[in-house]
Amino acid sequence: MKKKILRKLPSVNVLINTEEGKQLIENYNRDSVVNAARTVLDELRSEILKKETISFEEKNLSVVSIIKRIQSHLQKKFTPSLQKAINATGIILHTGLGRAMLSKEAINAINNAIEGYCTLAADIETGRRGHRDVHLNSLLCELTGAEAATVVNNNAAATVLILNTLAKGKEVIVSRGQLVEIGGSFRMPEVMETSGAILKEIGTTNKTHLKDYSAAISENTGAIMRVHHSNYRIVGFAEEPPIEDVVKLGKEHNILVIDDLGSGALVDLKEFGLETEPMVQKSIKAGADVACFSGDKLIGGPQSGVIVGKSAVIEKIRKNPLARAFRVGKITIAAMEATLRLFFNPEKLTLSHPSYKMFSYSSKELEKRAQQIAKKLREVITDEADIQIIDGESQVGSGSAPIETLPTKLLKVKPSILSAENFAKKLRSNIIPIFTRVHKESVLFDFRTIRPKEDASVLEALLSLLKGKEIQS
Repeated sequence: MKKKILRKLPSVNVLINTEEGKQLIENYNRDSVVNAARTVLDELRSEILKKETISFEEKNLSVVSIIKRIQSHLQKKFTPSLQKAINATGIILHTGLGRAMLSKEAINAINNAIEGYCTLAADIETGRRGHRDVHLNSLLCELTGAEAATVVNNNAAATVLILNTLAKGKEVIVSRGQLVEIGGSFRMPEVMETSGAILKEIGTTNKTHLKDYSAAISENTGAIMRVHHSNYRIVGFAEEPPIEDVVKLGKEHNILVIDDLGSGALVDLKEFGLETEPMVQKSIKAGADVACFSGDKLIGGPQSGVIVGKSAVIEKIRKNPLARAFRVGKITIAAMEATLRLFFNPEKLTLSHPSYKMFSYSSKELEKRAQQIAKKLREVITDEADIQIIDGESQVGSGSAPIETLPTKLLKVKPSILSAENFAKKLRSNIIPIFTRVHKESVLFDFRTIRPKEDASVLEALLSLLKGKEIQS
């Protein structure tokens, strides 16, 4: 019986010579359509052979039905996997969703740089080849107080480059409480090994004293390094010497001091009701020889790693062959330059900078938007879901202020027609994927990270799922 069903399947040739098949060839290309047809027919054969019963709906074997499957296969194949998404999680710097959102100024700068040629590494004055650091050097120096700066493709690269340049084959003193592991298996001991430097652990997990640093110094010491705890905090019976004391010790022994600041705060987060993150300016003022930090966390620019410090040290780093391997291109430089300029006007920072705008939203503002969506849902929704506005907390994310949260208001949707997990999955399959939080069989929407212009898309997706036919699938 199954052989009889299999014989009803049309051939690839029949499929591609239909009007619909010819249209697909015109839209894509012959080879892609042929390959897609073979794939779909193979899938159908497997489905038929795997069926426990011999019944198989005739409509699934029709040319029209198979052509639709081929079209769906091609659409999925040729649709970019990197898509725009709506972040309803309340995590502002969401690593999985691209971390910081770029400002309009940064987007415009990118468009300006890529629509034609640009002065990436060309000296306008002489007409000769220049250095791409020129676009960001003066801005970073003015903002941080450093003598010189360079930018690489992320902070992990910055750390490796600094250690490889300044301490290859030498010991680098680091407190045990700072031997962090960050997402993606970025572990400080392994990073140290990769760079060619030798890790010298001191102190204990919760307490490291200045005398521990002093006792560890030897003829083979290449540098002292302080590492930001990033995504965790040691609280209670804990102590670490301030950067000023570490720098003073380094100078007494003529040893370089490296400060890995992680998130890279240029403004005090206390202004937004958050715990203060290590300020780049403070580290440079204290006298650190070199500091590094992310460009796509609290700075809110594109993925990058920023290195600032003494001119002589930065010049050595620039000359390292790895610097070319880690360097950034015109898109990153354009976006970073525009982003850094926003910090010169603190009064307008919350108006222009997406991350700081999200930091500054009050619960009252967020509740108003959530209530508007809830009201429109309740006008249509009856038994399909329970709709409520509840108190909640937003997070900074990406290892920044890990134990700090911002009070927020959440739209809580508890669907009655399917599980919260399945409902969240369907939201992620929306035309514009919507990422939410799931808690106690409810789906939560935090409007701190949903842009106001996205409210309509969220409402449309909810109505479509709760009242549409798709929800039954």
